[in-house]
Amino acid sequence: MFLRNSLNFIHEFFYIFSKQIRQFYLNSSIYNKKISKIDENDLSYKPSLSILSCIVKYDKKKNKIENFYVNSIWEDKNISNKDYKTLHNFYWLFSIDLKSPKKITQSIIQNWIENNQNYKHNNWEIDILSKRIISWISNSKITYDGSDSNYKVKFNKIINKQVNHLINEINRSNLVDDKMIGCTAIILSGISYNNDKFLSYGLNLLKKIINSSFDNQYFPKSRSIRQLVFYLKYFVLIRELLKESLHQIPEYLDEIIYYLGKAYDFSWGSIKKNILFNGNHEGDLSDFDKYLELNRYRFSCDNHEMCGYSILKSKNIIIAMDTGSSPDKKYSENYQSGPLSFEFFFKNTKLISNSGYFQDYQHQLNLISKSTATHSTLILNNSSTSTFNKIRKGPYIVNKGVKTLNKNIVFEKNYWSIKCSHDGYLSDYGVIHERNLEFYPETNKIVGKDKLIKKKNFKSSSFEIRFHLMPNTKVTKIQDNKTILIELENSGWRFYSNHGSIDVETGLYFGKKNTYIENQNIFISGITQTDDQMIEWEINKI
Repeated sequence: MFLRNSLNFIHEFFYIFSKQIRQFYLNSSIYNKKISKIDENDLSYKPSLSILSCIVKYDKKKNKIENFYVNSIWEDKNISNKDYKTLHNFYWLFSIDLKSPKKITQSIIQNWIENNQNYKHNNWEIDILSKRIISWISNSKITYDGSDSNYKVKFNKIINKQVNHLINEINRSNLVDDKMIGCTAIILSGISYNNDKFLSYGLNLLKKIINSSFDNQYFPKSRSIRQLVFYLKYFVLIRELLKESLHQIPEYLDEIIYYLGKAYDFSWGSIKKNILFNGNHEGDLSDFDKYLELNRYRFSCDNHEMCGYSILKSKNIIIAMDTGSSPDKKYSENYQSGPLSFEFFFKNTKLISNSGYFQDYQHQLNLISKSTATHSTLILNNSSTSTFNKIRKGPYIVNKGVKTLNKNIVFEKNYWSIKCSHDGYLSDYGVIHERNLEFYPETNKIVGKDKLIKKKNFKSSSFEIRFHLMPNTKVTKIQDNKTILIELENSGWRFYSNHGSIDVETGLYFGKKNTYIENQNIFISGITQTDDQMIEWEINKI
């Protein structure tokens, strides 16, 4: 223990020391001279703003630039970190009325350049800087057009200088999302300034991201549906930029869009519902659907299983189940330990849900929402199937993960079944959890069979099987202690189990981004037995 703590201390010391040395170099005149070497090309290609609508949410009511005309704002010491990033990434320019006076906008940018033309840690971070480049170039009608030659020289120089910094630093980042945004900024700059160096670097970086971040089904290795949508938006954006500027579109870009599009149709397009697995939360993708349709992207997927998610659906019913293993540590930032958890929809209304995910990793609810107990699945001894470690000043990632086994899916007219097992409790409790969800469409009935398969190292413990409900759901426990009635806006349901003790408990629902609200969850509880154990339950429409 002493040796391990000593090694951790030494590692921490060298990490901090090397980081300080790096910051000293980035703030030096040597580095400033290095990134100031630029090609003096003028801005030639200016993208249509409609292309950017896949990543930018436009407000119907446009603001006047006069409302933002406060040059001293860059020196505001009391601004919050979130507002500081929003201010310096300039994405607020997308909300400006293009009829606003150009001189005011250009005066604000010139003032920013005068105060920030050399590297600064806080506002030259990859995410902030990349968005700033994208915004400045994309809003060229008010940021560039109609300006004098002196301003254009400064504008072109600072864009190129920031791109040089991006190229120099982007491979050091461990944040794949930031790399994707940075890659887009580099490619856009290469197109807009006819800079072959920038364009070539950006496209090579794009290929590296594709090769390193996706599995053999072209699904993100994180298994995050939210990240899948993020990637698809940026890949489509890059393709549209290349197409509009009459540049050749690489085959690998068309290929990744095709396969990501199939995954998008599988997890959203064909169901139009948010399934709350692994960092996903409620959101409306209808605007992105319109964007895809407008630009003639049509995706179709007939699969029932993809990247560890099993989804069976009909006109009125959707059953989705997490039948996948936990991702590798490197890609597990948004993973939630809910193997074999499921969600059930009836006529566009969710009956059984997971609790969702609290995104802010600096908040205590982030780790809580990763717990197995926040999913509609089985829990032993109130412990999670996976354990997590916190990265230095960063998110929690998987320390000990889960493998799923023996997956089997049946999808017939009058009988559906998803069967799978996992080893998340094998090492600590000597148990394999096997779940079989059976659905009978003619009677709208779900039968669940949760089997605990005992191994040599079996250790008795408490168990709970939880069924999380949406906040607007009403539940009534019947006196027989075996039945609970569930009332939804469009239907009534009966939950029944003759195994263990059933009850209702108040919990928290994290389905909306970084917020929570009370909800109810039904649970079956008991003690595990020495022999293999089957806990059966059913949900049927009444």
